[in-house]
Amino acid sequence: MKSALIRYLPLALLALAWELAPRLGLVSPLALPPLTGVLGAWVDLIRDGELVTNGASSLYRAGAGLALAIVIGAALGVFMAWWRPVNALISPLVELFYPMPKSALIPVTVLWLGFGDGSKILLIFLGCMLPVTLGAFNGARGSDRVLVWSARSMGASRLRILRDVVLPSAMPELLNGIRTALALAFILLVSSELIAAQRGFGYLIGYLGSSGSYEGMFAVVLTVALLGFAADRFYQLLVQRLLQWRE
Repeated sequence: MKSALIRYLPLALLALAWELAPRLGLVSPLALPPLTGVLGAWVDLIRDGELVTNGASSLYRAGAGLALAIVIGAALGVFMAWWRPVNALISPLVELFYPMPKSALIPVTVLWLGFGDGSKILLIFLGCMLPVTLGAFNGARGSDRVLVWSARSMGASRLRILRDVVLPSAMPELLNGIRTALALAFILLVSSELIAAQRGFGYLIGYLGSSGSYEGMFAVVLTVALLGFAADRFYQLLVQRLLQWRE
């Protein structure tokens, strides 16, 4: 209990400062509404169903794009590390697109798939696949060569070595890449919905901000932040369970 209080004390202090700063006139309430007003607007959005329906659309887009990125990116990274022709073919493309700002692809995906779910899912998939691919590639390439040679000397097939030696060795780096992709999925989701969407968290933030409902706008922003925080915490617990065999 003591460690938990110390760990989350900065968040409590931030909430207190958020409430007091506009109340004491340190910050304009138009620029930063009091936290209690934001929480009241959050309750109203829940009652109206706006936050739930738009949130369901956003979570569907983020989940679908991230799932595709994990499956395809992990397979691609392992194949790049395990087969040199695949590495020679794909590695230049990964090096080209990795440093590019992923939000620059928003007009392209909208042009291809319109303003619906497809363009958001494609953008999240393209943006999140690269860190997953690099994580899987670095992990598989760094697998213990002694174990690989030992498995070969005992007559293990190439597929068996890949399954029993390479994939377990690649797991820590792959999981780190997935964690990066998880955070990136929320960033790309809200960015794309702010620019080109008819529903979702980003659309709701833009709509409430343009109509002057700043308490509601901050309520949606706070919701996205809390969802991202909760997703990261849950993922860390999942990683601890998946990597218990290493201990």
